[in-house]
Amino acid sequence: MITCIRAREKQLMPWNLPNTLTWTRIAAIPLIVLLFYMPYPWADPAAGLLFAAAGVTDSLDGYFARRLGQSSRLGAFLDPVADKLIVAVALVLLVSRDSHTLIVLTAAVIIGREITISALREWMAEIGARRKVAVSQLGKYKTILQIIGLSLMLYRWPLLGLPTYRLGVWMTMIAAAATLVSMVAYLRIAWPELKR
Repeated sequence: MITCIRAREKQLMPWNLPNTLTWTRIAAIPLIVLLFYMPYPWADPAAGLLFAAAGVTDSLDGYFARRLGQSSRLGAFLDPVADKLIVAVALVLLVSRDSHTLIVLTAAVIIGREITISALREWMAEIGARRKVAVSQLGKYKTILQIIGLSLMLYRWPLLGLPTYRLGVWMTMIAAAATLVSMVAYLRIAWPELKR
């Protein structure tokens, strides 16, 4: 009985360390937007570094949730929401400054895929088959590529002679290709359920 109560309390704990890291990632979004539009030479690198730091919290919140036994329903809901929000906002910001066809298409592919897979997961959860479309290893690699690529694009300025923006564009394009491959994989897994 006591074990059940403690497990329930853990599920309801909104301010444990993993959830706090996720809330911090969400709170970083308006700061990234603010930095992106500030007219100072240091603002772009600061936006890129803040986005990268927020991306690191994405790995840490899951690690601490498992390590400290602080997994919660709130955290399971907030984590993917925070990921999708920060990536979508970064892509919209970048497209507002660089509207080349390649950048726009990359943003459309990534955002479109996220909406599609979120809807698919919600539907699969409704029919009790959510585990079939759990995050895959390719999905994790895609997220890492996105975080690094978008951080470099936001950073914008050359770093140690490296063209960070161009490197970021290539990494984000590779991430977009990985998003399509992973989307097809998820849809193939869900297809028997969709056919019903």
